[in-house]
Amino acid sequence: MANTIQARKRSRQSDHRNKHNSSLRSMLRTAIKRVRQFIDSGNKDNATESFKKANKTIDIVADKGIIHKNKAARHKSRLSHAIKNMK
Repeated sequence: MANTIQARKRSRQSDHRNKHNSSLRSMLRTAIKRVRQFIDSGNKDNATESFKKANKTIDIVADKGIIHKNKAARHKSRLSHAIKNMK
């Protein structure tokens, strides 16, 4: 346990940030899974709509520093490529 007032406050802040970041990370994973489900089902219209929303979510999470910008670009690129290759 933290002994100083400063250390206690930093611990509280860390817990709060951890919850917030976990929520954003979960939101990111859900958005990606939603696009993947539409791709697997073969519904291109829903996949593209969901992809647009997922792009926004990915960018938000990357801008906040939750994930690296290259990882965000990789996710967007792979999803885009999968949608383009749909029949």
